[in-house]
Amino acid sequence: MSEEKKQWYVVNTYAGHENKVKENLERRIETMGLQDALFQIVVAEEVELEYKNGKEVEKTYNLFPGYLFVEMIMTDEAWYVVRNTPGVTGFIGSSGGGAKPFPVADAEIEVILRRLGIKKKHVQIDYAVGDRVKILSGPFTGSEGTVESLNDENQSATVLLILFGRETPTDISYADLEKLEF
Repeated sequence: MSEEKKQWYVVNTYAGHENKVKENLERRIETMGLQDALFQIVVAEEVELEYKNGKEVEKTYNLFPGYLFVEMIMTDEAWYVVRNTPGVTGFIGSSGGGAKPFPVADAEIEVILRRLGIKKKHVQIDYAVGDRVKILSGPFTGSEGTVESLNDENQSATVLLILFGRETPTDISYADLEKLEF
């Protein structure tokens, strides 16, 4: 396992204390100068609207009670700091006995981060404005169109599709497009 690669790990905490543990860990990273080994700490929470007594109320739900997601380079020092943060009970994917944990698979963490609206990494694209592309997933799977514009911040392209006999601009994620070769 590469010691120099940023990867995501799942940290087990006391249920209901995820945000407190996140704050403790962020404070420790700052005071111990570990910003180059510990990066993002995510509590997987979603806000839903509920109606109580005719009033709209925001309710926060934890998707994974008792767990944090930590992006880090697994150095001995970083591993020690996370493990010994108050409220942390351990890492998921560690066999115990001093063994370092296994990281979360990129595909798995990508789904979680996308659901939370957190972008993980920029998709490298091989197409540009004016290129013909094919849509790989979503409601327009298999459709072909022309790239009208690119939005690197949102990681999406505006693609002109022929819908009902008319050219229609549609925003499609970079990851869902493939350049057509002629």
